[in-house]
Amino acid sequence: MTDGSLLPEAGAARLMVATPMKFIFEVHIKPHHTAEQYASAWLRVSEILQRAPGARGTRLHRKLGDPNTLLAIASWDSKASRDAMEQRRDQAVRAILQEAGQHCEVRIIGEFDEAEWVVDPARP
Repeated sequence: MTDGSLLPEAGAARLMVATPMKFIFEVHIKPHHTAEQYASAWLRVSEILQRAPGARGTRLHRKLGDPNTLLAIASWDSKASRDAMEQRRDQAVRAILQEAGQHCEVRIIGEFDEAEWVVDPARP
């Protein structure tokens, strides 16, 4: 771009850049089960999945006022990295997820880009 515009020059090659993303899902604990039971399985699966190339960490949040609803947010270098991990999911992970399924129901919220708009608190 030479003229200060936001459009690439004619014929310019497009650079494909991997952008970080979040995979977010909600967990509803079934009656007579606990969030701690699910969290135990979640920790074991997460420790395995976080070894995959492109994994950037994962967090499990408990909903205020509803201890049986959890929100999981997994961070990845790119959607391609997460998709590659899904293609290679091993039997140990499948078995743990099957075990976790007896404690909860999972609703996938979706895949999201990193935040485009951020407001952090002012620091002195």
